[in-house]
Amino acid sequence: MFTEAIADPEETTDEAVHADYEATLAAVVEAGDIDAVAAESGVDSDVLDALAAGESPELTVEEAAGILGTSDDYPAADDLLLEVQDHLMLQMSSAVMDVEALASGLDDDYDAKELQQKLEGRQPMTLAEYARIHRYVAAENPY
Repeated sequence: MFTEAIADPEETTDEAVHADYEATLAAVVEAGDIDAVAAESGVDSDVLDALAAGESPELTVEEAAGILGTSDDYPAADDLLLEVQDHLMLQMSSAVMDVEALASGLDDDYDAKELQQKLEGRQPMTLAEYARIHRYVAAENPY
């Protein structure tokens, strides 16, 4: 889910990408037992209830991976996090984009060091931040 190509990223909004991620997460929560998903993912059941109800609770990429990891349809959370990091780095590489260029393209809402730490998983990244970064990198990637 997090590493799939974004159809027409130039015309898609960050919010639309984020909403797609949340819809997938909600489907995983609804397919399972909320208490079981909470126990396995480490995400509070109130947050999962809100997600299943169509609300938009703030989630980190790590929490989202934990939720997906409870489903047999997705890799384990740790594997998914590694895929996300690899995917972003490969996409940035093929777009010939470094963290300074990415920070600039995101209207300098992040400094390059902070952004690098988020990309490497050394600092938490919200799902909304990931959606914004993923969409921007996809829009800049000619491949």
